[in-house]
Amino acid sequence: MSTTLNSKELTLVYNSTTSEGRKALAYAYSLAPKVNKQDVSEVSLSSTFVRQVLKQLNVRPKDLLNRAHPYYQQNLRGRDLDAEGWLHVLTHNPELLKAPIALLGHKAVMCEPASLIYKLTEASPKPVSTDRSAVS
Repeated sequence: MSTTLNSKELTLVYNSTTSEGRKALAYAYSLAPKVNKQDVSEVSLSSTFVRQVLKQLNVRPKDLLNRAHPYYQQNLRGRDLDAEGWLHVLTHNPELLKAPIALLGHKAVMCEPASLIYKLTEASPKPVSTDRSAVS
């Protein structure tokens, strides 16, 4: 998968085999005419791309993992890995992703629930004016 993101294109990292993944994809198409779909059930994620996602979300690799997933429970529970180790786990087992992730420009959001994708288009809050003469 390409690690270069188009700032005007919504990129969605999701799992089409889950209902949350399918919901996030539907929401993504309601937000943007062009969606760069990264279905983890069909594509692998490069460590460079995952690092970029982690940086934009400002989280650790372990924070993206679904700890209730059977694979995690059987093979990873109780293990103490460093950030690189968890990154390796995630890139080799993308089905462990706990929720879809949407990226647009420099914004990123973990879509848990899927409707949180709309945070990508929220404008920054405007400062409140303290000038009383502006209020009618």
